[in-house]
Amino acid sequence: MSVQTRQSDDLFEYELEELKRLTETAQGEVVAVLTQKKDSIDSKTVIGKGKMEELSHLVEELQPSTVIFEQELSPRHMRNIQDVIDCKVIDRIQLILDIFAMRAKSKEGKLQVSLAQLNYLLPRLTGQGINMSRLGGGIGTRGPGETQLETDRRHINRQITEIKKSLAETEEHRKRSREKRKEGHVFQIGLIGYTNAGKSTLLNRLTDADTFEENLLFATLDPLTRKMTFPNQFQATLTDTVGFVQNLPTQLVHAFRSTLEESKSVDLLLHVVDCSQEFVEQQEETVMGLIRDLDMEEIPVITVYNKKDAMHPDFIPHLQPNIVISALDAEDIDRLKSFLWEEVKKLLVPYTKTVSLLDGGSKLNQIQQETFVESIDLNEETNEYVVTGYAKANSKWLGDKRLNE
Repeated sequence: MSVQTRQSDDLFEYELEELKRLTETAQGEVVAVLTQKKDSIDSKTVIGKGKMEELSHLVEELQPSTVIFEQELSPRHMRNIQDVIDCKVIDRIQLILDIFAMRAKSKEGKLQVSLAQLNYLLPRLTGQGINMSRLGGGIGTRGPGETQLETDRRHINRQITEIKKSLAETEEHRKRSREKRKEGHVFQIGLIGYTNAGKSTLLNRLTDADTFEENLLFATLDPLTRKMTFPNQFQATLTDTVGFVQNLPTQLVHAFRSTLEESKSVDLLLHVVDCSQEFVEQQEETVMGLIRDLDMEEIPVITVYNKKDAMHPDFIPHLQPNIVISALDAEDIDRLKSFLWEEVKKLLVPYTKTVSLLDGGSKLNQIQQETFVESIDLNEETNEYVVTGYAKANSKWLGDKRLNE
């Protein structure tokens, strides 16, 4: 169920299609779609009185288990609609929260989902007892569950406090790990992008990871970091993150801030965009907007336009620098790695260093592990190795007195 207010017809259809895909990702089947065009949503029931009657008749006829609204339902909306519709009613936010509950695998991910669900449902508990008891299980009931949601507010508030405490402890550990990585010599790349843009597929092709790949929204939830090797054997880490989506629920932005902040310590962001989509620019803005919200604008961004084999006829790449590929094409992956290295080099500091023969292979081995070595030549006149390469700006090798002599 959705109301078209100021959107264009094409954009409205796109939003409806995304809602359908979200429903399918939550293992639901869409049996009917009801829409209305209004200047603004109805303050009482979102949709007008006549459309409400039509929805009521449709529910009686089709007997669906759930009615899903594209618009966010306030507690008042929920109560008024529930008075008319003899069926479980949820909105897009609850649907996304439900998908996150399905996808969360780690303890932290599950805690974050539970926190987001409880915070969202707490002000909506009045009337939820009827709503939740009509049909046990299914879309909109995963995570905390019916019994928890029907308990008193004090119990739920206590749960929220306990979850926040557990998450604070986890975040402190994550923060220490981030700081340690940031001080290290390894170049870090973060994968970001709209959900289903192909980030997990790209991670699998660029590294030896074996992550979940499927044509579903939010296929990845918990962040995953893997090592990737460039053609010249230089190494970096690649971290996948949860996919973004337009109008990402505020509860999830806050709940998953610590997870998304895994990308705040990276040296480079790899923005993956699905160029087979009609509304590419809107998806790009969703991602770039969240980057701004997370204060990550200072991190360099490279855009990878993916799915070129299914490219939309009107697609024009405009974010720079960029490369257009198919993550399923081995040659394109090789091109991407070479392209990436050329961009990474711009973020590193070139150096030339001399190493005495007396230092032996241990010093050279350490340099090769902690910098990106391009060449090692022996100067027979001075009995020294001349090493050239690139290093991160915080590398200890850049402070060596013999560096860049």
